Amino acid sequence: MPPHSHDANPEQAEPAGNSSTHPYQRLNPDRVLDAMESLGVESDARILALNSYENRVYQVGVEGGAPLIVKFYRPGRWTREQILEEHAFTAELAALEVPVVPPLVFAGKQTLHEFDGFLFAVFERLAGRAPELDNPDNLLVMGRFIGRVHAVGATKPFQHRTSLSVERFAIESREFLLQHDFLPPSLRPAYETLTRDLVERLQAIFAAHGQGPQLRIHGDCHPGNVLWREEIPHFVDFDDTMTGPAIQDLWMMLSGERDQKQGQLLEIVEGYEEFFEFNPAELNLVEALRTLRMMHYAAWLARRWQDPAFPMSFPWFNSERYWAEHVLELREQMAALDEPVLRLFP
Repeated sequence: MPPHSHDANPEQAEPAGNSSTHPYQRLNPDRVLDAMESLGVESDARILALNSYENRVYQVGVEGGAPLIVKFYRPGRWTREQILEEHAFTAELAALEVPVVPPLVFAGKQTLHEFDGFLFAVFERLAGRAPELDNPDNLLVMGRFIGRVHAVGATKPFQHRTSLSVERFAIESREFLLQHDFLPPSLRPAYETLTRDLVERLQAIFAAHGQGPQLRIHGDCHPGNVLWREEIPHFVDFDDTMTGPAIQDLWMMLSGERDQKQGQLLEIVEGYEEFFEFNPAELNLVEALRTLRMMHYAAWLARRWQDPAFPMSFPWFNSERYWAEHVLELREQMAALDEPVLRLFP
């Protein structure tokens, strides 16, 4: 499927067959340099592959200037329109001085480029460290800046990006794993029964919650996608930006035991509400969203298993031990769905 196809499926599996034929096998250093030169960037030929799996990301040295970051989008995953909406959202945030890293503009107005069948974008290199979320002051700051992101995200809807749903994250993930024989025969019945019950439970939770406010969100706002520098969080990698509930960008900042999460939540919401109103009803979705992420993650690894980078980077995946632990985690989530939710006023 060409990268600009209008019916590209963002959750499709990689082509089956010999992994040496994977599209990224063509993305060698010379092609990376040629892509940069097609934009008029004169490289000093220094290339460093960065830690990225879904896309391919490189730091490229620039003659007489600071290195740049170039991201080659996975062929067939997003349409041009979806990628451009991602770019437009980050540009909108940057224009309002929200600390994000938008793609650079070349040729007067272009942020998305194509070279030899690959869609790619170029970004400024930004150094930083992971946020220390055990510090309550940092949680307060995180809340403020996520609130600013959501204040912008609520101003208008996406037209082309996907939406967060039980169908996309749970049902399609479950069906893919069951249809492609990833599960060991000894664990398949347990997985099939458990995930069927989980889907029914998740559907009931979201139905009880109702539609609720939906807005443009980061979508994958875990600490690894935040660079902390000069006491400010800079949000990177909007590759999974989507339409969804605000709490999706907040719950991944919570960790530890219930009392710890409760305290963290209060700090985050205090900062968040300086810029955007927090909807406490969305606290009912936290464990449901965690379950969706677990189910989607397992299927994501399976869908990408033909990409040579995945067996190298995730050697523990697709073993009997992995699937046994995954089933156990999902059982624990079934129990977590029945626990009392976090409260703003414990």
